[in-house]
Amino acid sequence: MENRIISFSPPDISEFEIKEVVEALRSGWITTGPRTKELEKRLAEFCHIDNMVCLNSATAAAELNFRILGIKPGDEVIVPAYTYTASASAAIHVGATVIFVDSQKNGDMITGSPEMDYDAMEKVITKRTKAIVPVDIAGIVCNYERIYQALENKKHLFTPESSVQQEIGRVAIVSDCAHSFGAKKNGKMAGTSSDFASYSFHAVKNFTTAEGGAATWNIPGIDRDELYEKYQLYSLHGQSKDALSKTKLGAWEYDILGPWYKCNMTDIMAAIGLRQLDRYPELLSKRKEIIEGYDIMCDELGIFRLKHYGEDYSSSGHLYLVRIPNIKIEQRDKIIEKLAERGIAANVHYKPLPMMSAYKSLGWNISDFPNAYDYYHNLITLPLHTQLSVEDLEYVIVNFKRIVKEYISK
Repeated sequence: MENRIISFSPPDISEFEIKEVVEALRSGWITTGPRTKELEKRLAEFCHIDNMVCLNSATAAAELNFRILGIKPGDEVIVPAYTYTASASAAIHVGATVIFVDSQKNGDMITGSPEMDYDAMEKVITKRTKAIVPVDIAGIVCNYERIYQALENKKHLFTPESSVQQEIGRVAIVSDCAHSFGAKKNGKMAGTSSDFASYSFHAVKNFTTAEGGAATWNIPGIDRDELYEKYQLYSLHGQSKDALSKTKLGAWEYDILGPWYKCNMTDIMAAIGLRQLDRYPELLSKRKEIIEGYDIMCDELGIFRLKHYGEDYSSSGHLYLVRIPNIKIEQRDKIIEKLAERGIAANVHYKPLPMMSAYKSLGWNISDFPNAYDYYHNLITLPLHTQLSVEDLEYVIVNFKRIVKEYISK
């Protein structure tokens, strides 16, 4: 079989996105404007939620979620040890203390996803805990029923310190849905089961605006427009009018209500998103087809894989994680190297945060998170994107099987 070049996660950009960006450029409106507002509206409709604000990244969305919630120095935020840094760094940006929790041993019993050990999570909830960050890794929605149960069990410890916290009445759920835009569980879209959520539209995500993200919230007792205005203020220097509002006749004057941040989405980014959203159901369907091909391969090899689809849930199919039995890190890395020699880019999602220098310097040690380490040490992430042709997929499968069989047979 002739060698191919298989990228890990290139963006799927069609002529529809290119045409919309060109039209945005020609319109003379390239910063936050009508396309951004239209994208917010359409994303909210897609997610079956009333509240959506587009920003320049999921990390900015998560940070603003914490600020709107009123998280401050001295507060604790519970985060899974098995995730990307943004899940924790956004909480650190607002001065909170991150409390890591180990994964479930071998992942969730149904999906295999490396979700938090919810019993361990419940045990570390204290009077200082103000938020929990569930992470929908690989696009599989977490077990929110168990999270709500834990928060109800510890509700007596909670003391609200902001109007939003008062309205929620317990530790807040601030979901990291960076991978799960478009996923569902128990009939609910990802991001709608929590108090706050953040989505990523980065170039490697299923749905992209090049860079970008969005925040959403579900707090019935607080006026929707009031919170939306707070997000707008936080994302644009605390300026009382955005550029679109200032274009109205005689409406130049504005005020600065706080020395805040700059993380708004532009109409150029939103132009990509609008046409991506038109195509998104088709893109999700293509991912499912690729996953089904990989599933057959893994089952033939007898190796671990995530279960992306079930009777009551459907993943966004963002990442394809496999774990090779009875190998060490060095062997795992050798498999990735051999795939690269054949032109196949593979990856690892994720190296647990307590292994990273920034978090080791804060006193965390991976030895305290044995399940997270065990999940990581033999894990490989295979290419999964909608630019993969049938022939590309077959190429990956044939080569992966050849390489992995060498290690399984030892």
